[in-house]
Amino acid sequence: MRYTVFVKFNPAGKIIVYGDQITVSLKSKPERGKANRELIQKLADYFEIDKDRIRITSGRTSNKKLVEVYT
Repeated sequence: MRYTVFVKFNPAGKIIVYGDQITVSLKSKPERGKANRELIQKLADYFEIDKDRIRITSGRTSNKKLVEVYT
């Protein structure tokens, strides 16, 4: 399944899912992939799957990302 993910940097750590759009609040700064790793971990926890089953397909350096989730 493909999702459009909007990333916000906020320590609240919320995940809001609306159809195929997800808004995620992250604590990590966007340095050396830390925010992307936190994003993948949060999505894996939300979908209750292994983090290896989630891939960022576009937008690695953007606040808007296209993510594929393999369930």
